[in-house]
Amino acid sequence: RTPISQSRPPEGSNTPNFGPSRLLDFELEMAFITTDVNHLGESIAIEDAQNYIFGLVLFNDWSARDIQGWEYAPLGPFLGKSFASTISPWIVTLDALKPFKVESPKQEPKPLPYLKQSGKKSYDIHLQAFIQPENKEETLVSHSNFKYMYWTMVQKLTHHTSNGCNVRAGDMMGSGTISGPTKDSYGSMLELTWRGQNPIKLKDGSERKFINDGDTVIMKDYCENNEVRIGFGDCTGKVLPALE
Repeated sequence: RTPISQSRPPEGSNTPNFGPSRLLDFELEMAFITTDVNHLGESIAIEDAQNYIFGLVLFNDWSARDIQGWEYAPLGPFLGKSFASTISPWIVTLDALKPFKVESPKQEPKPLPYLKQSGKKSYDIHLQAFIQPENKEETLVSHSNFKYMYWTMVQKLTHHTSNGCNVRAGDMMGSGTISGPTKDSYGSMLELTWRGQNPIKLKDGSERKFINDGDTVIMKDYCENNEVRIGFGDCTGKVLPALE
């Protein structure tokens, strides 16, 4: 459901708004699922990190931008992020993804030694996001790729545990929004519409700056080569009106 919380005061007022979000957004992400345990106080070395990752899922990290913008300073994201997450039905293992391994983007400046890696550590995974108004046809609004991610999964897991934080089998960690170099590869409405300044036109003729009540957000991803195509299953969520 559309979340309810505080947002910025209207112009000329010092009292925050309290009500349903008007800037509901999706974030096109992936997430990895851990498969092993490290003890509290111990870190996971970069050369061992891949052994702790079972596989990947498609992940919609829903965001309420107006709520998030109000609480971001000084507290950071809280109620603007905590109300919902959606994942795809299948965990695709790293073994299954081996044929699709690619180099990650060049990292400049070079990472510190504990994050230094070599070889192909990313994956060529196509990502798509669609918006479907209620009882209408869906419209493709973004086509991105996991290979655009600057930091790799193993780097993220290594950094996450560098202070001794422990992980358990079945933990899930999100990638962050996956945006490519072109406008049609941005991974959120915030970027696609440039904060609502450039609305997207859907197939039914309506426009979207952000996500409306009744809309369904559908995310799809796949890997393919001449021999095989692997999908993760659709990551789908329909937005219901807030309960006031």
